[in-house]
Amino acid sequence: MWIYERKLQYPVKIRKPNPALAKIIVSQLGGPDGELGAATRYLNQRYSMPYKEVAGILTDVGTEEISHQEMIGAILHQLTREMTPEEIRKSGFDAYFVDHTAGVYPASAAGVPFDAKYVGVKGDVIADLNEDLAAEQKARVTYDNLLRLIDDPDVCDPLKFLRERELVHYQRFGDGLRIAQDNMDYRNFYGYNPAFDKKHPRR
Repeated sequence: MWIYERKLQYPVKIRKPNPALAKIIVSQLGGPDGELGAATRYLNQRYSMPYKEVAGILTDVGTEEISHQEMIGAILHQLTREMTPEEIRKSGFDAYFVDHTAGVYPASAAGVPFDAKYVGVKGDVIADLNEDLAAEQKARVTYDNLLRLIDDPDVCDPLKFLRERELVHYQRFGDGLRIAQDNMDYRNFYGYNPAFDKKHPRR
């Protein structure tokens, strides 16, 4: 289904390791609004989406979120390479290090491991697309918060790219919601009911 190109979607070239930054950036891998949850959400929502164009958007965006997981993983790896015990202790990376060494492990900045409760799949057109719109804005806010705290341009550059993609995804899900509404009986605009949708029954 996919062709994997052996390069990052956007380059990550961090010259100066900084495990303190890795400790907060990890949230965009396995936190409540991170890339792992987003990819899983969209790639599972598509199966119950009755409109092919919208299912295509979910597939496209879900696939791209996998590439964003890869970018965040590269950022975390480069920030934590060749750490000394002193740097680990001084940066506050010690608790993570004890459990995972410098492995890339999906967790939040607070240290909470990734949880499937972050993956909103309702099987309802309106509920799922509104979930997706909110998810993209929450991810954008997380990137905003990271950029407020980070001043290394090597780290900020790929984070800014990822933030911009959240805005694009938000726009695409907005398009998806419009496509869905154009295909639905008017009574479904604010509360989807398959019984009203004679033209496009659930797949």
